[in-house]
Amino acid sequence: MPSAPKKTAQVIIDTKNDYLGALKGNQSGLLKAVEDNFIPVQSDFQINKGHGRIEKRTVSICQNLDGIPDFPGLKTLIRVESERHIYRANIVEVSTETRYYIASFIDTAKAFAERIRGYWGVENKVHYVRDVTQAEDVSRIRTTPLIQSWAIARNLALNLYRDIGFQNMAQAQRMAGFGLNTLIELFRMK
Repeated sequence: MPSAPKKTAQVIIDTKNDYLGALKGNQSGLLKAVEDNFIPVQSDFQINKGHGRIEKRTVSICQNLDGIPDFPGLKTLIRVESERHIYRANIVEVSTETRYYIASFIDTAKAFAERIRGYWGVENKVHYVRDVTQAEDVSRIRTTPLIQSWAIARNLALNLYRDIGFQNMAQAQRMAGFGLNTLIELFRMK
């Protein structure tokens, strides 16, 4: 029986769509084969500065699928090598990481780099806020109708915060919790 990622990829291909997905440990056979057989044909190098850190990223692509297990629609292998320098109290902490992705389409290394960075923007803007700021992962709500109701309430809160101009959702949540004036402004009450 095919694995869940393989089934999902097949559905995506069958519906005439494309995928770009991260390879993780649960696809160990495919991940190991990609690591062992990856021969870059094109690379894109980026440096980003901000939030007390410098991050260097090299995104490389490979379209040679020799030695790679059969996977629905697979056309491109992507490797992202990142080196992060974090400055804390006059100490520089350096960490490196290599991640692999697969895609069902062909594009340039630069285009893949932009797509992957775009995904992390969504991850940081939405999922991280919901998981950490709104503590969704530690929620003890388990009853089916309540799960959806709370998800809607959390999304409403985030949309209201962004609508009145908050960039920092943790700060917005604290402000809304501190007083009635912020809540009145959120709901545009007079």
